[in-house]
Amino acid sequence: MLHCNQDRTHAKRTTVMNKNLVPLNPEETLPYLNLVSFPPYITLAHLFHAPEGWRTPTRSFPQYALQYVVKGTAIYQIEDKTYTTKQGDLLMHQPNELNAIHTISGEPYICISLVFHFGGQAMPFQSWTRGHHEFGNYLNHPLEAMLTQLVSNYKHLEPERQLKSQGLLLQILAELTIPLRYRAHDSSPHANMNKMILVKNYMIEHFQKPMNYERLEGISGLSKNYLISQFKACFGMPPSQYQLRVRIQRAKELALQSGLSVSEIAQEVGYSDVHTFGKMFKKKTGISLSEYVSTLTI
Repeated sequence: MLHCNQDRTHAKRTTVMNKNLVPLNPEETLPYLNLVSFPPYITLAHLFHAPEGWRTPTRSFPQYALQYVVKGTAIYQIEDKTYTTKQGDLLMHQPNELNAIHTISGEPYICISLVFHFGGQAMPFQSWTRGHHEFGNYLNHPLEAMLTQLVSNYKHLEPERQLKSQGLLLQILAELTIPLRYRAHDSSPHANMNKMILVKNYMIEHFQKPMNYERLEGISGLSKNYLISQFKACFGMPPSQYQLRVRIQRAKELALQSGLSVSEIAQEVGYSDVHTFGKMFKKKTGISLSEYVSTLTI
């Protein structure tokens, strides 16, 4: 009898995952979300490879929608605003806002799409997110790994994987509100932002090399401890963590585009030991490099 019940649950969940819940009102989706009994309710979470010339008609959803650009460029129209999105950009629109997307000829477009709601209630942080669509660029940011893990967990049927997806979505939303919250209390630009951008650009150009704080102090004119605190205030993480994010992103690109082995990729991004690289990559992204490639090539 237990096996029969499990089979019925699996069949029901499979039917739900094949049903398009995005156009439905939040209350209408709840009977289908049998593995989840509390918000946030996720009705879509997938990695989408757009075909050449792809575009959507102008449409609106009665749920929240979040779009993260994994690769390429696309034009995103939300109400009367137009956004040219590139790799790392994240946009979100509110329920019932008119929106449309179209790709650019000759440009690839791969994105992570999330659609979700809170059971007909307003989203937490609503007062901070209202009126904001463009949330910034999260390339090499921890949020990028959260999105990948969310999609990976969501496509599994086990209740614990669905709970992980919900938890990750809440973490993502909390992360998105940080700059909005500070913007609400302080409209002046960060005093050391220009210096931090110089530091960031230097790190991107020399990401394979060991961290050299003396060089970063020379670029910024700031002491090591103050530099670290200012960098974290501007970019949400210390320089050492940012360097890891750059290395991870470069490893992803090489894995998809170069045909190099994992060992060769490790060397390219600054690791002489492939096992150290492998442990770092899985710790930071939640999956191995080979799993990441298989996720994008399905």
